[in-house]
Amino acid sequence: MGSIRQNKIEGVIQEELSVFFQRNAREICLGAMVSVTAVRVTSDLSLARCYLSVFAGPDKKEVLVSIQSFQGKIRAEIGKRLKNMRKIPELLFHIDDSLDYAMKIDELLKKG
Repeated sequence: MGSIRQNKIEGVIQEELSVFFQRNAREICLGAMVSVTAVRVTSDLSLARCYLSVFAGPDKKEVLVSIQSFQGKIRAEIGKRLKNMRKIPELLFHIDDSLDYAMKIDELLKKG
């Protein structure tokens, strides 16, 4: 469990990323709808792991590669929005497959 400051920063980054992906879905997300499911910031606030769900578009891995190629631009935009932070954490993006996992388990339970 992180500190209160970590939790606040995670929430703000998650919110800003969500807005950013909505505004730039065509260019960066290849037209897919991307939802930020979670953000986890390290205790020294230098790294943020961002978990994304990808809906209605090209393959999830293609979208992730596209987002990772724009990583610097995304971090710069988040930095502009979070002016009160001295250093913006480095952003690492991962596909959140927990929804797929839950659907698979649900399907298995219905069969059994």
